[in-house]
Amino acid sequence: MMAIKNNRLTTEDYNEAFSDIHPPFAHDEGAILEANRCIGCYDAPCTKFCPAGIDVPLFIKQIASGNIKGSARTIFRSNIMGAGCSKVCPVEKLCEGVCVFNLLKEEPIRIAKLQRYSTERAMQEQWRLFERKAPTGKKVAVVGAGPAGLACAHALSLEGVDVTVFEKEEKAGGLMTYGIAAYKVTPEFCKEEVDFITSLGGIDIRLGTELGRDFTLADLQEKYHAVFLGIGVGLTRSLDIPGEKLHGVVDAISFIYDLRTSGYANVAIGDRVAVIGLGMTAIDAATQSKRLGAKEVTLIYRRSKHEKPCTDSQLDLALLDGCSIIWLASPKEIIGENGTVKVLICNEMKLGEPDLTGRRIPVETGKTFVVDVDMIIKATGQEPYEELLSELFIRNRDGKIMVGGEAETNIPGVFAGGDAVTGGKEVVNAVEDGKIGAKAILAYLGLGSEIK
Repeated sequence: MMAIKNNRLTTEDYNEAFSDIHPPFAHDEGAILEANRCIGCYDAPCTKFCPAGIDVPLFIKQIASGNIKGSARTIFRSNIMGAGCSKVCPVEKLCEGVCVFNLLKEEPIRIAKLQRYSTERAMQEQWRLFERKAPTGKKVAVVGAGPAGLACAHALSLEGVDVTVFEKEEKAGGLMTYGIAAYKVTPEFCKEEVDFITSLGGIDIRLGTELGRDFTLADLQEKYHAVFLGIGVGLTRSLDIPGEKLHGVVDAISFIYDLRTSGYANVAIGDRVAVIGLGMTAIDAATQSKRLGAKEVTLIYRRSKHEKPCTDSQLDLALLDGCSIIWLASPKEIIGENGTVKVLICNEMKLGEPDLTGRRIPVETGKTFVVDVDMIIKATGQEPYEELLSELFIRNRDGKIMVGGEAETNIPGVFAGGDAVTGGKEVVNAVEDGKIGAKAILAYLGLGSEIK
């Protein structure tokens, strides 16, 4: 356990605990040597499994030949948030997971690390890789400056459309800025990425402005030729169990948000922390709790290891940090003392028949057990903005916006993408949704498109 002073980390401890978990290549030679391992598969399964469709063999070949600027352009042409995605993508179940070297029982090409090599250099040296087309006179409003909104805005701007992005937070970037652990991406990096995206021109981001509070959808429809909704999803789903309102029970999104905005020294951490869930957010909440000084951190998941939503590398990160896991357990009741959480009672579960996702459905056994805690972090998925969408008369299913094949909602001229539509996927999926939305908007406006 790292040293704790007054129940707080020292700055030195914090910097050590939250240092980059996937450091870049130390030298150019390392990147070039790694790039030369790639055999350039003709069918490129890595590209097929990239939601943004990055031409992986091409950008790696460009690195191998010393054409770093060309490599960065290849990446950003498909994924303008390629730098951030190189840090947060679950590559073991995407590009690197299907690398043919896995079949040869060899280490797959380190695609993410190579992607980071090119894109970070482009950002650091502020390469201007794209030029806007001549202004079209068209204006589009984008609601939400997260990955979907920024990708949509950038793609539209390339085609000569002027874009105004409305963001309710005080910083742009969405999940990247507010919802991911600092050992993956720092707030400083997120700002640099947003600045790089908007450096193309034609994108005006208005911070601290919220749909339904500062403006209405009707306002946007009146002032702009089209609207894209990239509003994401809201807070963590409720557990709906007794004791959930006790002091010490927090939701993971708010917990990570506070860490990103208030700083580690201003966020309380318990000694015995239980984290409910096992997705990426749960892992981030658990590992950050441990690194901030919690003595015991227990992840509680209602399914088995085979049904887990996180990747093996994410799970390994939590285990290496000293977190423990209780499989096949579901919260039943939280008991407090003097208004503060004290005990978590869980149902033991067993697995029944598979659900629509292929994972087996947890079933209670009738047995319970107790976990002593002084803090509980809920990471059970996020709630869509169902009430807001209903007020806007936007067709949705359980809060997820329903769109046609071209990303258009039931309201003509209003398009949507990202987590607001999917309910929550990876950053790279949201970026691709933003591109799809941009293509649909350009078609709606009668403009051509060269979006890849």
